[in-house]
Amino acid sequence: QVQLVESGGGLLQAGGSLTLSCVGSGRSFSNYPMAWFRQAPGKERDFVSAITWSGKSTAYADSVKGRFTMSRDNAKNTVYLQMNSLKPGDTAVYYCAAGLRYHGGITANRAEYYSWGQGTQVTVSS
Repeated sequence: QVQLVESGGGLLQAGGSLTLSCVGSGRSFSNYPMAWFRQAPGKERDFVSAITWSGKSTAYADSVKGRFTMSRDNAKNTVYLQMNSLKPGDTAVYYCAAGLRYHGGITANRAEYYSWGQGTQVTVSS
């Protein structure tokens, strides 16, 4: 089992930037893919980005491609989400999640992630 704690959320204006962090503890962090999802009020929890265990490959939802960058530092058991050119539509609670499969590939399938943090709120005003 891995425990995840997100941080870095906040309130900012459209066009701004923010970096979210997620620190993992417990299960070997560096051998599993990681992902970020987000959930706006009244909506489903949607895929944002994912990264392989090595950090060599990433994937993004079309809505954030070119604006968000996901990275990881396995020595620090941490994944990051750099968010630029933020829009009001990015307002949501952001969750990081740990993948199920050892050295697994990237997937946007929520069922492939078994451990979730408590979330961090990002609010973007127009």
